[in-house]
Amino acid sequence: MKRLSLFVKERRKQLGMTQEEFAERSGVALTVVRKIEQGKTNMNLDKVNTVLGMFGHELAPVSNKELNGL
Repeated sequence: MKRLSLFVKERRKQLGMTQEEFAERSGVALTVVRKIEQGKTNMNLDKVNTVLGMFGHELAPVSNKELNGL
């Protein structure tokens, strides 16, 4: 989650947006953006993907086999 939180925070700052502006533009609640940037682990995947969609990215389940290239 730390990589995700850093990614979102850095990209948001590159856009020159506050958390409030970013939340409004991406269509999620401010609390969603704050939870992502704080690295919270109990988040709704749909909301996370809504935020990541602003950068052309998405999270999806990946099996251990796929991660290890087996």
